[in-house]
Amino acid sequence: MRYALIFLAALIGQGHMSVEAKDLTPREIYEQASPAVVMVMGHSDSGKGGSGGTGSIIQPDGVVLTNAHVVIDEKMGKPYPRLSVFLKPVRVSGDSKTDLARMVRAKLVAYSAPLDLALLKLEGVAAPLPVIDLSESDRTKIGDRVIAIGHPEQGGLWTLTTGVISAEVDNFNGVKGKHVFQTETSLNRGNSGGPLVDSEGHMIGVNTAIARVAPDGMPITSISFSLKSSVARQWLRELGTVVSGQLPVPFPSGPTRAATEVPADQLPMQQPIPAPRLVPSQTPAPKMVSPKNQRAPVQPLATPPSPRAYNLDELVSDRSKAEADLDGMIVEMRGRMKER
Repeated sequence: MRYALIFLAALIGQGHMSVEAKDLTPREIYEQASPAVVMVMGHSDSGKGGSGGTGSIIQPDGVVLTNAHVVIDEKMGKPYPRLSVFLKPVRVSGDSKTDLARMVRAKLVAYSAPLDLALLKLEGVAAPLPVIDLSESDRTKIGDRVIAIGHPEQGGLWTLTTGVISAEVDNFNGVKGKHVFQTETSLNRGNSGGPLVDSEGHMIGVNTAIARVAPDGMPITSISFSLKSSVARQWLRELGTVVSGQLPVPFPSGPTRAATEVPADQLPMQQPIPAPRLVPSQTPAPKMVSPKNQRAPVQPLATPPSPRAYNLDELVSDRSKAEADLDGMIVEMRGRMKER
């Protein structure tokens, strides 16, 4: 009887273990989460300015969470009048014309400049869309594996990068309640607003800021910051929203919030990154040789061009010009109709 009870306890223990969430491979996480990741572009009326970043679909009817600085015109201090969102293709080819073929319009629902969060609603999309689970971040600790998905400038669209949680910072940059993860996961301009995902495939952060250059010009590496998902969930609750796994209650239209500046040592990722200072070479001057022993000068090797999978500024500029041209055509057509 005792052995039967031991065997039964072992079976129950195995059953309990089988229901525990297991760690996924980066490939499994990407296949599960990337369809809910989008590219976000904001455009000015003139067609001369704009911003680009990443967002996450957190509701099947097309609600997107991103950074406020992706959709706020820094110069004007107010939201861009036009927002374009691009849905992920089945396969990312590296050709931006085909990779960004699935474009939809979006409206800004609400934003918080201090927290650097914004909520968008896609227009004219067929629900249900794939979503990413906006989870609680409390269980994530320093040393845990994480991945980021986004569109880093000079890299590929819908890029996956891996790393770990390096530190936790409460009240980031002096903003009460703005709690962030520091991560060494590679982030660059274009990753703004994208998801930081844990090893179980849950979104536990919103990629927000990078530190790249110290005050003395020394380059900084592997220092990036992601707003904790618990902060985003609390903000959504304050908007009158309840998020529960993948069955959230519909979002109401909320008020926009005032803009705020971000200190220069933690740059929002749409900002240009200052070039590092060049340190003068300490190599001694070359020795003089006699003409008899002089050899033909060695031709320097051509420096290979840096990889440019896509240029964020050019992409945003082209899209802004297209928006301005479209507006001009509409105005012209309306004028002709009035003349008739």
